[in-house]
Amino acid sequence: MNERYPRLRIHARNGEVLIRDGLSICFYMRRSHEEVAAGVMRSLEAYLRALGPRALGWYADSEGDWQELDAAGWEHLQRRLMGSHCGIVTLKDIPGGAGQYRFDYFGKSLDAPLFVDNPGAVCAVSFWLPTEYLEKHGPARVRELALELATPLPFNSGHAGLSFNALGQLVGVSEEIRKWCFRHPGMDVRNPEGIAWSIGTRVRGAYWLTFLGQPVLGELGGSAGLRSRLSSADITVQDMEGERAVVTLGEWPEAGDIEQGRDLPLHRELARVLEPWLFHSRTREPDEDLLRWERRFLD
Repeated sequence: MNERYPRLRIHARNGEVLIRDGLSICFYMRRSHEEVAAGVMRSLEAYLRALGPRALGWYADSEGDWQELDAAGWEHLQRRLMGSHCGIVTLKDIPGGAGQYRFDYFGKSLDAPLFVDNPGAVCAVSFWLPTEYLEKHGPARVRELALELATPLPFNSGHAGLSFNALGQLVGVSEEIRKWCFRHPGMDVRNPEGIAWSIGTRVRGAYWLTFLGQPVLGELGGSAGLRSRLSSADITVQDMEGERAVVTLGEWPEAGDIEQGRDLPLHRELARVLEPWLFHSRTREPDEDLLRWERRFLD
């Protein structure tokens, strides 16, 4: 157990890692794929510059099968990402299990019949990092990388911090994460694909790094208005170009530990300020655990 976050490695019977402690960086854009694709590509290029070109060696083809990311594969993915229609791209460092590095993009053409009457639909992009990267390079470098990834994106909101990086679609994985997520409220339970159907311009929650764009930042009174609502000296608000900002909660990302009395007061302070704009998932059947997790810094 690290003092800031747990060391998690949950394995399948075949030895593959299903869940691991990590970091995730996610952005949500209420724009059509055609408007965001070039920025997403620049963010992906920045990610690979930071990690090295071999960090992502596999991609999911149109059938969901993993293919080696050779030169032909890169050409195929660039055409898919930069094409005129919605692009869905998943890249990983290894073909099996939850690895250290991953890139997901879920693009949508918002004027398509499926989305035209859905004000919550967005394009979403996410990046994985291992906690080993944080330990090797330090939190300042992780924050710098997150800002570099954010800069080309016309995001409405975004976040970066500790996360359960997992193969969430597999049976039993969600149940295993539930055993840990309430104890460690600073670790994100990732679901960018599902959230991208309904988050719209709202904010996912309070994170180590919380990125705010329009309209939420404007409704808060801009960066100055947001700063005036926050009292802790350990919370910083930094302006970004394009009427955007990033809020940082302390020097290091923290998982918290309810059993040890570490309930993350900085996250609670920011969550209270953002409460009117926070996103809550919509499910067909009431999910009390999900609602309790989404309100973990408010109740």
